[in-house]
Amino acid sequence: QVQLVESGGGLVQAGGSLRLSCAASGRTASSSLLAWFRQAPGKERESVARISGGDTYYADSVKGRFTLSRDNTKNTVYLQMNSLKPEDTGVYYCAARFPGSTQYIYWGQGTQVTVSS
Repeated sequence: QVQLVESGGGLVQAGGSLRLSCAASGRTASSSLLAWFRQAPGKERESVARISGGDTYYADSVKGRFTLSRDNTKNTVYLQMNSLKPEDTGVYYCAARFPGSTQYIYWGQGTQVTVSS
């Protein structure tokens, strides 16, 4: 079982920055692989950044602007978001899966990011 708690969302002007945090807890949290997803109003949820096979993958729309990092001592992942655009607005979710599986089975409650133009 893994519990995920996101924080760091808010309102920011276009061009600004935010850093999201996702703290993982639970008996198997340290062995889980974490990722960030987002869901914009009226759109389907999409992958933003994920770790797989030791590499980090980003959605094309955020490459060069977003950076995913992990502090293993704290079981926490971060999403540093720079040069934010209005189209980055949405609810950002942290999710966890285990190695050997492609399915994310644990999800956080989400944190709202709003970028004003």
